[in-house]
Amino acid sequence: MNVNGMVTTLEKMMSWIVRLAYVNMLWLLFSLRGFLVAGVFPATVAALGVSRKWVSGEQDIKIWKTFKEGYTSEFKAANALGWILTAIGSLLYVNYRVLQGLQETVSFIVPFAFYFIIIVYLLVIIWSFPLLTHYQTNILQHLKNAFIIGFSKVHISIGIGILGFISIYLSLEYPALIPFFLFSVIAIMWMWAAMYVFTALDKKTMKVGNEA
Repeated sequence: MNVNGMVTTLEKMMSWIVRLAYVNMLWLLFSLRGFLVAGVFPATVAALGVSRKWVSGEQDIKIWKTFKEGYTSEFKAANALGWILTAIGSLLYVNYRVLQGLQETVSFIVPFAFYFIIIVYLLVIIWSFPLLTHYQTNILQHLKNAFIIGFSKVHISIGIGILGFISIYLSLEYPALIPFFLFSVIAIMWMWAAMYVFTALDKKTMKVGNEA
């Protein structure tokens, strides 16, 4: 039995447990700092920023400093993006309620078109925040890129959605996990999948640029 190997593995596991719990607590703290309405979106982007560095191999970063810098620098952009998506979601919900009341009078094509719009909306949500974390551009371009990537990488989009659903389901089954691991676990899996796509896109763009 390799005792040293086991000890090292346990140390790494404990280190990651502490890191994830710390980021989750920061996400909750900074969300509340903005009274939720102005805090949850920049806190989400900040948590994704920390996860982005971890996924990229920077595992010894100063978590507090990195999180706070991400929260502050992307405060306006994250809120703008988040509230645009919230407004669209609210409008879709109102339309859904209207459709429920008109089920017998509208064409069968209308519900199918509406659910397609819902799918588009969910794909844009999945990709918008990681894009904001990784690239510097305007909100409209982030939304456009989220739409393109969401459909071109639909299998990864579905994978992100499934992982998020599983994390939320387990947290609801074991509520004690919510203050410590819910969002940090979602963030690192979310960013890991996103960085897989972004890295491939960046390499492709670099290759095209060199050939030109």
